[in-house]
Amino acid sequence: MKPGMNRRTWLKSTALFGGGLLLELTVPAGVLAEEPDALVKSADLNFYVQIDPSGQITIYAPNPEMGQGVTTSLPMIIAEEMGARWDDVVVQAAPVDSSRFGLQGSGGSFSIPRRFDEMRRMGASAREMLVGAAALLMEVDRQTLQARESTVVHTSGRSMTFGQLATVAAQQPVPEPEFLSFKDPRAYTIIGTRVSGVDNLVVATGLSNFGIDVDVPDMRYATYTRCPRIGGVALGFNEAEIKGLPGITHAFIVAPDERSGKASMGFLDGLAVLRGGVAIVGEDTWSVMDAKNKLRVKWDESSASADEWTRMVSRAREIAAAGSGELRMDSGQVDAQLANPDNRTKESFYQFPYVAHICMEPMNCTAHYIKGKNGGADGLEIWMGSQFPAQVKEIAGNMLGLKPENVKVNLLRMGGGFGRRAIHDFAAEAMAIARQVDFPVKLTWTRTDDIHNDFFRAGGFENMQGAVTPEGKLAAWDQHYIGFERLGRPVIGSGLRGNELPMVAFANSRIRQAMIKIDTPCGAWRAPGSNTNAFVEQSFIHELAELAGRDHLEFLLELMGEPRWIKEGDIAALNTGRAADVIKLAGEKAAWGKSMPAGSGMGLAFYFCHAAHVAEIAEVSVDAQQNFHVDKVTVAVDVGPIVNKSGAINQVQGSVVDGLSTMALQQITMRNGEIEQDNFHQYPVMRIGATPQIDVHFIQSDNPPTGLGEPALPPLAPAVANAIYAATGTRIRTMPLSEAGFKLV
Repeated sequence: MKPGMNRRTWLKSTALFGGGLLLELTVPAGVLAEEPDALVKSADLNFYVQIDPSGQITIYAPNPEMGQGVTTSLPMIIAEEMGARWDDVVVQAAPVDSSRFGLQGSGGSFSIPRRFDEMRRMGASAREMLVGAAALLMEVDRQTLQARESTVVHTSGRSMTFGQLATVAAQQPVPEPEFLSFKDPRAYTIIGTRVSGVDNLVVATGLSNFGIDVDVPDMRYATYTRCPRIGGVALGFNEAEIKGLPGITHAFIVAPDERSGKASMGFLDGLAVLRGGVAIVGEDTWSVMDAKNKLRVKWDESSASADEWTRMVSRAREIAAAGSGELRMDSGQVDAQLANPDNRTKESFYQFPYVAHICMEPMNCTAHYIKGKNGGADGLEIWMGSQFPAQVKEIAGNMLGLKPENVKVNLLRMGGGFGRRAIHDFAAEAMAIARQVDFPVKLTWTRTDDIHNDFFRAGGFENMQGAVTPEGKLAAWDQHYIGFERLGRPVIGSGLRGNELPMVAFANSRIRQAMIKIDTPCGAWRAPGSNTNAFVEQSFIHELAELAGRDHLEFLLELMGEPRWIKEGDIAALNTGRAADVIKLAGEKAAWGKSMPAGSGMGLAFYFCHAAHVAEIAEVSVDAQQNFHVDKVTVAVDVGPIVNKSGAINQVQGSVVDGLSTMALQQITMRNGEIEQDNFHQYPVMRIGATPQIDVHFIQSDNPPTGLGEPALPPLAPAVANAIYAATGTRIRTMPLSEAGFKLV
């Protein structure tokens, strides 16, 4: 702390980055003499929590919202520890400001685990300041006071509302974090209940403000056309024709710029590179999109991608047959057990495709490049949905040379993210266009742009071998992963880490890994890596259980062994006891082993990822033409204490629907570097009639809370595939299921 700086000023100036106390309940000097209206209008009331004399409690939600519910769940934690009444709370999205709100990001199912303790400290600090104010005004010992229902109550029954205490509370000392106490979870009145999303009404009625809804004064509209093949560069286009079309004001070539791809967040580095293309700017969306359809570009494709999915499949089979690749893990006994004549062995080749994000709101960004006046610095204002808005400022600095304080990002709700809006290539395009005009410009991608220029979930292949003993126990596990690399490293979601099941819990395992070079860009897609590895691993475990003549659930529980942490005390490590508990709970709730009608079957899968233990059982009906319907999915989840049960159920249900739609219907293929799918007629999405009944059960454990946006998706695909096997005897080793002749109905 600097000399002469008091603790409150120090807290204001340093704030907090990611995890500590970030409370600001400062009221300007002399405010006690002001009328209540003056207090309400005060711009410096606080950072996270505001209380006005009417009793309204405003809580800022710091993380970007893309449907995962953090705008509701994070303020719930603060309100709980404050002793607030939820009906008194108004939630507002926090402005983009890392100096006050730390890392404002949404991804990896980290929002709750990263913020939970911080939000508790915020609420507890506010509570202690309110109690301190009440003790002062009532002239009583603070130990005789309790905060509840937005009121501080004395043991005598006397009470004061938070609104009455607000001005004095704001002048109380900020408590030291180490002296804070937290509510007993058994006394929770908000956490663990069902709370409707604070923005449900505006979303349901179409009043929510997404990026695609932005309309600012003097704004014009833009499209951007890239080369269909990655790496192609625009040499020229029918400029005179395009500029002569009605409503068109500008049309020009934008040169490639690798500076926009630089990122301090390692997993994003090199991704948001500005690909060269042709920008068209005009007076309305229809005009620029009509002009885009008439655009004829001459491309230099000498360095463009020549990726082809069919060649990837052939190459993967060659690698699998040769057994080549890097050895990542080997216990030394795998070959011996596979060669043991007393054991039964199995070998299976699995493959899974590239898939797109297809957010319902296509990528868009509105940008206004503001040239400095009278020697002043240039500035930029951005309106967009983003999973990591600070990265947008970083791109503006790298590409345009702007300082962070001269870049304003207006963060809007996202119409879907799933990892796609972590990569801001579309923002780089909007910035590059805006720099060449003198008005705000709104760039909107078409659906075809959105599919062709995605950062896809990586496809891949896995050749599996396993052995079981005469007694029906697992004897060997050999997993050969064949994935993809780009820019000198495996693409996001491609490869194995060695901590997957069963390798992490079963000693006699081997992992080999081979990578094929590609130019096709890949990125994070809901539960990266886990969303495909679960399909392979949990399907093959079922194959081995069948080979052993064992019940799948019993075989899976046996693999877990005695209850233990694989890595003691590490919340990110598998806990075999928690795993067994969700498997048993799913089996109990679904009545595992019950008699099923002809043409029907049950399938089980368990997966651990994002620090969550999840088991799912699918019940499937299949007719003679291989039309199948998923009748019911039973889900058992352990992610520690649930903050908002309503939001948690929604996340699990959404994961099941997303997982089913993807595994049954969707794939991206490329030919000579060009994506072959253009729109939903070639990239179908599951219709509402195919939605199964989804039965969700939570184990409310005392473990630290972990995220829920992703971990319920991975077990869905193997559970359905195993159920189809139970119903038909046909083993599915390829996604989407439509490629295996199965049609979702």
